[in-house]
Amino acid sequence: MLPEQTVRQLCEAPAVHDAQTPDTDATAAIPGWRLIVSDTGRYWAIRNRAFPRVALRAGVEPAVDADTFEEVRAAVAAQEEKARTAVEGAPS
Repeated sequence: MLPEQTVRQLCEAPAVHDAQTPDTDATAAIPGWRLIVSDTGRYWAIRNRAFPRVALRAGVEPAVDADTFEEVRAAVAAQEEKARTAVEGAPS
């Protein structure tokens, strides 16, 4: 889990996009997530909307990072799937 201060700083940072990402629009690169590429080339994705509480309690992360765009996209997909599973399994 990323420290709260790191998540806050990332959320406040402007969205960045570079030529290595397949799409030309950073918001379309990973729908629902903000993509940031650091000056060292590390990819970060921060979810635009909060996950439901049940998902957060299940350990879902609203911010992920990776060395490549493909890895960060896979990390996002894993968090979305984990959240979906937590929500579907929650009592009504």
